[in-house]
Amino acid sequence: MPLSPLEHDRRYGELDQVIRAYAGQSADDTPNEPSVALTAYLRQTWHTRPWALAVAERQLREYAADNPPGRLRLRLGEFYAIPDVGLPEDETRPWLYCLADHIKHSIEQGEVPPPAMPATHWEWQTRFPELAQFLGGWFSQDMPDEFDDHDAAVDGYRTTTDPHLVARLVGELHELLALDLDESDYALAVAELGMEVDPPAPYSPSGWLALVAGRLSAPRAEYGPGAQADAP
Repeated sequence: MPLSPLEHDRRYGELDQVIRAYAGQSADDTPNEPSVALTAYLRQTWHTRPWALAVAERQLREYAADNPPGRLRLRLGEFYAIPDVGLPEDETRPWLYCLADHIKHSIEQGEVPPPAMPATHWEWQTRFPELAQFLGGWFSQDMPDEFDDHDAAVDGYRTTTDPHLVARLVGELHELLALDLDESDYALAVAELGMEVDPPAPYSPSGWLALVAGRLSAPRAEYGPGAQADAP
């Protein structure tokens, strides 16, 4: 029978996180150099879930040792089939062992990638999950058909979202703004996080993010599409 969610996570949950980090990235790890994707995974995981690194190292080795699986296990759905990462089939097993070796080295030597601007789509989404939900869910290309303007969309988010999640979003907005990026990088950030419409005039991406953070931080009674705020 197919793997249950619990069994999947026990056997492949963190392996799946590692592989997801390669979405849109090259699996060009070498024994001497981890890829951009693996470095992003190491950076994010060290700073949020360091205990998960050992789990990833073990699951990678166990998967590689059993790869490819027998046809019966595949047919029964009892095996996690990793997404295509652009490698020939005969190179997949050595690559998985290479990833495990890099993670083991990082743990044993305490080599932690320093904090930095996210380098991949996965890292943007993983570092700012509520912001990705907000921008991707409320500011997709359908936003002009669903709301009168950006203020109405922000108001819709606030009135339908648990206050704890709103507070989490405000924290992520401040964290992103604290990176003090160039405006072109803020434009990249909102795109990676799912925003498909431009900020309202006359705001730049960072100016509009600061405006949203301020409005969502204000008492609910003071917030609304008609609220006045100076441009940052």
